[in-house]
Amino acid sequence: MERLDADGLAFLVLRGPCHVDTRAVEKRPTTGHALTGALAVVTDSAGRVLLGRSRRGMLELPGGKTTGPEDFASAAVRELAEETGLVANPADAHVVTMLVDDSHGVPRLTAVVRITAWTGTLTNPEPDKFDRWEFFDLHALACAGDVFVPAALAIDAVWPGIIPGLPLATSYPIAAAQPPVPGEPAEAARLRAAMTQTVIDGGWAPSAPVQEALRTVPRHRFAPEVNFLAAYDGGDRAVITRYDETGTAISSVSAAWLQADMIEHLGLKPGAVVFEAGSGGYNAELIAHVTGPGGRVVTVDIDPWVVRRTRRFLTEAGSGRVTAVEADAALGAPAPLVPRGGFDASMITYNCWDIAPAWREQLTEGGRLVLPLEMGGYTRAVTFERRGQVLHALHFTYCGFVRDQGQQARTIPVLSLLDGGLTLRFEHGAAADTTGLEEALRGPRHEVPTGVTMGANAYFGSLQLYAATTLAGFCRLAAHQEPDEGVTGIAKDRDAPAIVGDASFAYLIHVKTKDGDSPQDKKWEWTVHAFGEQGPALAERLADTVRAWDRHIRAEANDQHADPVLTVHPAGTPDHALPAGDVLDKDLCRLVFRWPGRDVPPPRPVEHSGADIVTKGV
Repeated sequence: MERLDADGLAFLVLRGPCHVDTRAVEKRPTTGHALTGALAVVTDSAGRVLLGRSRRGMLELPGGKTTGPEDFASAAVRELAEETGLVANPADAHVVTMLVDDSHGVPRLTAVVRITAWTGTLTNPEPDKFDRWEFFDLHALACAGDVFVPAALAIDAVWPGIIPGLPLATSYPIAAAQPPVPGEPAEAARLRAAMTQTVIDGGWAPSAPVQEALRTVPRHRFAPEVNFLAAYDGGDRAVITRYDETGTAISSVSAAWLQADMIEHLGLKPGAVVFEAGSGGYNAELIAHVTGPGGRVVTVDIDPWVVRRTRRFLTEAGSGRVTAVEADAALGAPAPLVPRGGFDASMITYNCWDIAPAWREQLTEGGRLVLPLEMGGYTRAVTFERRGQVLHALHFTYCGFVRDQGQQARTIPVLSLLDGGLTLRFEHGAAADTTGLEEALRGPRHEVPTGVTMGANAYFGSLQLYAATTLAGFCRLAAHQEPDEGVTGIAKDRDAPAIVGDASFAYLIHVKTKDGDSPQDKKWEWTVHAFGEQGPALAERLADTVRAWDRHIRAEANDQHADPVLTVHPAGTPDHALPAGDVLDKDLCRLVFRWPGRDVPPPRPVEHSGADIVTKGV
């Protein structure tokens, strides 16, 4: 005890013995409540994954339990050496995911360790446990036989989607830095060069940066579930990577020629910052390669599985200049990722019924937006340039993509006729009154030949788009049974352009007028079939549309058909502020089409009701 005095006041300082130091202590000996382990994911110079054929009759990854205070990465490296003879540095072992599942009622915790470099010769030091070790192509794993559940889950953590039908497990991805992992066979490089040449020869990749991107970015590594021939098909082939519960494709790696064409029309410069909606990884990497080391790509997708897959593939084979974000692309990029002044360019890689305002607002003045736009159900990849609040179309490419999801997902009104044998699809979003159509179908059919013919391999996509954007009451008539005496000329499960009136409608088909031994000898004529009291007038309107197309839009060369002048205005733009042309109203914007040879005073909206269809001229 110590006594201190301060101006007549006294206080005591008491000091006792020192506290016992804090210690970590164990309880009584524990019993096992869970299984823990680490699995090593290793690939060779050809990008194949290492698996062992175990004595239990299944394929397994190298791996096992941790020992003492050993970390998971070190355990994976140790097990790799003990089981295969391969040597890796723990610095090259990256824990990418922790998996939690159940084994016969016992919780199981598995660390997935991606090993990015190794040395040594593959051997089998434990023949009592494994028959042999070998490297497998990733696309072959879907039919490789039995795979140990933790190994299958670990492979899926690194390459999501390549092994189907996996049991449920909880995954905790770890945002650990990992360098890209090289490795591909010579066959992949050869096929990539051939694919690139096919795209160049087709005129889809005229610029050197896009050509070099196609030659360099390993497309097969973003579609590991298919073989190299399918991944590098230079034709009109997309690789479907995800289906919904109905079997509809909802995510894919698009055809290479189309990706190249859309990137070309972005007009990218070195260092550009680009927004991409509809992530898959490969297309974003192509863009990143074109923009160069100073560029950056923000890619967004609403599906968490797609985003996880994209991030893993970008980690495995990317440049490090692509950021993948889980979000509704209709809202644009998250604000912190939008550059000051907006993106230099934006690309949407799914079919869009509408154009989100965020895509315009986040785009710099003069920047380009390329998106697959649905107009009357017909899709074109349209290149737009932003000029203030208006988007001006610069180029059209015939294409097709998976449908949009999230806020922009839309159900097209479909009306059934004749017990489902026929359906009318109102692609503009509002269904016309179809009262009396079934009765009209039981009456006489009126036919009007247009006098407009075509030969084999003729392109008529411009006719479809012209009709969809200029005709009031436009819809599409689909047949779901073999043609009968009433509606003929439409093959089963195909459709035809149509217009609807008051208890009447007309549709357009092409009828063979000349046969021959070779395709060049054959010829077809566009013909209109119509039903109902107003059928003859509707048929003439549809026939006049075909003739106008033939005079002003059609060209001998398939790639020389005339495109409309198209501008896109915000949804609230009043009629008097729109230019002359045919107006197609969406929920979020107003499209104005001005076709060659068509004089339309401003404004004359395309109507979706058939009530006065006969009284308006073409």
